[in-house]
Amino acid sequence: MTLQDILSNHIKNGFRHLYKSELSDIEFQATRKDFEGDITVVIFPMLRQVKMNPVQLGESIGQYLVEQVVEVESFNVVKGFLNLVISDGYYLSFFLNDVSPNDLFGFNPKVDEKAVMVEYSSPNTNKPLHLGHIRNNLLGYSVAEILKASGKKVYKTQIINDRGIHICKSMLAWQRYGNGETPESTGLKGDKLVGNYYVKFDQEYKTQIKELMAQGKSEEEAKKGAPILIEAQNMLLAWEAGDDDVVALWKKMNSWVYEGFEATYKNLGVDFDSYYYESDTYLLGKEFIAEGLKKGVFYKKDDGSVWCDLTPDGLDEKIVLRADGTAVYMTQDIGTAIQRIKDHPDIGGMVYTVGNEQDYHFKVLFLILKKLGFDWADNLFHLSYGMVDLPSGKMKSREGTVVDADDLIIEMAETAKEISQDLGKLEGYTENEKKEIYKIIGLGALKYFILKVDPKKRILFDPKESVDFQGNT
Repeated sequence: MTLQDILSNHIKNGFRHLYKSELSDIEFQATRKDFEGDITVVIFPMLRQVKMNPVQLGESIGQYLVEQVVEVESFNVVKGFLNLVISDGYYLSFFLNDVSPNDLFGFNPKVDEKAVMVEYSSPNTNKPLHLGHIRNNLLGYSVAEILKASGKKVYKTQIINDRGIHICKSMLAWQRYGNGETPESTGLKGDKLVGNYYVKFDQEYKTQIKELMAQGKSEEEAKKGAPILIEAQNMLLAWEAGDDDVVALWKKMNSWVYEGFEATYKNLGVDFDSYYYESDTYLLGKEFIAEGLKKGVFYKKDDGSVWCDLTPDGLDEKIVLRADGTAVYMTQDIGTAIQRIKDHPDIGGMVYTVGNEQDYHFKVLFLILKKLGFDWADNLFHLSYGMVDLPSGKMKSREGTVVDADDLIIEMAETAKEISQDLGKLEGYTENEKKEIYKIIGLGALKYFILKVDPKKRILFDPKESVDFQGNT
């Protein structure tokens, strides 16, 4: 029996007892946020049965419910609305008797024929996951699980950005300054170790820029001419050419990062069904550009570059292939989307969990896929979310001004431990039991802090405030 059923029966009994009259239906609504209460009874329809002041009627029914119904703890009346405060005992009983024993509570047992693919995380392999990734993972994973509970077949995936100049920067810095150290020799998680060298590269790069400017170079010339940047660019060219030594180093350092990522995902409680890698997908899409040219979806400029004119749709012209025939990110994303449908023909739509700085990119991507004639393109959704800022400004991995995901998870558990010890809440538990409870409480607080905020809003994250277990946390 639902809460509304319980209340309806008692209100009808009370009305019969107090006013010798019958009520056919009771109207409920959610209690407004600015009033105390969990559920609201609308009094006005009852005035057809008994002629009296709605506030007085609400007061009498509220008093009857408090005296006769264990589920109702207190009440207040605002004009013709009776706001009821439901006892904690009801919710605890509901959880223990209805929710907890039923593993499928709230789930739709019927599975739709068409599946949904949800993409989230999609990190770079030059640094550990940070607070921004936590928001991305929790949003994407939550949406995937909600879709699954609603009866959808869901594929959880990510595309790992494992190639490019940013990857070569950490590789070069390790090659120069690492002295052969490894996660095993340092005791550091692999992603943390690699991230340290990404920061090291940026430090050395800035030093070289200052030196070149002191020699009379302009800032722009110094940024382009810094020897360490040129060396990283050459390393990228060597990777693209398949240089054995560079590829071997790339594979080794990426493997360190993947092990670190998996540990973080496990601690965070998220998982994936499949992985896509940019090193595999960056050449995808070219064949579809050729098909689009034949269909008139794209056009070629005099320099040989290929574009899509979206001005009739209120957007701009978008390049999809460079003059030298190399792909751009849009080309890759077109190809990756199509490849995913090939890999999973039952997919009827996809959700991309990506920050709102990419809003325009996804508008263009979805529109191009529609123009190419893919019917599933109508069911693509960009789960856009606001960035996470620090009080000192936007997080920057290359400067080391990030809130590391692993450190934050540990810090939350430690805070839970300190507060629990101060309050003496866990007396009688073993140390192992306490440790597990600290982890559950800390991680729950972190997840709530992230998910309570509207995804479209930016988060100003103060690490000290976030681990405060007082207030709306």
